[in-house]
Order: sequence, then C-alpha cells, then structure tokens
Amino acid sequence: QVQLVESGGGLVQAGGSLRLSCAASGRTFSTYVMGWFRQAPGKEREFVSSIAWTGGTTRYADSVKGRFTISRDNAKNTVYLQMNSLKPEDTAVYYCAGRRNYEPIFSSWGQGTQVTVSS
Repeated sequence: QVQLVESGGGLVQAGGSLRLSCAASGRTFSTYVMGWFRQAPGKEREFVSSIAWTGGTTRYADSVKGRFTISRDNAKNTVYLQMNSLKPEDTAVYYCAGRRNYEPIFSSWGQGTQVTVSS
C-alpha cells in the first residue's frame, strides 16, 4: 500500500478557490487509481473525484462537475484537486484515497484535510 498525506485545505470565501495536494510514498503510486472523498459534519463520506493511473480517465460527482479538476503527477507521486467556485456546501474534510488498478475498493487513505467555505 501507499502512504498518503493531504495538504492545502483551509478557510476560503464562497466563490474562491483552493488546491488540495496528496503526496504518496511508495514505488507503485503510478499504478494506483487515486481518488478524493469528503465528509461533512453529520454526513457520510462521499465520492468527489477519481483519476486512472494513466491520468487519462477522470470521474466526478455531479455536485462538483465543472468546478473541480483532478490531476496527477506520477513523477512527483502527487495527486491534486483544484477546487474553483467553492460553495458553503463544499465544506468538509477531504480525504485522498488510492487503490490498485485491480482492486474494487480504495484501500489506502490519508488523514484528511479540512476545507471550510464561508458564505
């Protein structure tokens, strides 16, 4: 498994932007599907976005389509989540996750980073 560490969270006003980063350790990062999830207070963790190990296939939750962009740099063992036009409902703890290409579920998780969007 890879070890994941998120950074880049913070407090931002509605309409603002943040970029989250997730640094991974391990030589097999480039073979992992990477994803971002989030959990708001009192709610279950939900899928936000994912990116294939090649970077060629991305997926987004409907709630963030057109506002968030996921990308990865395999040379730096890092995956990013660019978040634009942030809304108060985007407030949550954001988690980076990874899974091997053949695994059905995400098996590696970071500790999370708080994103707070004020209205």
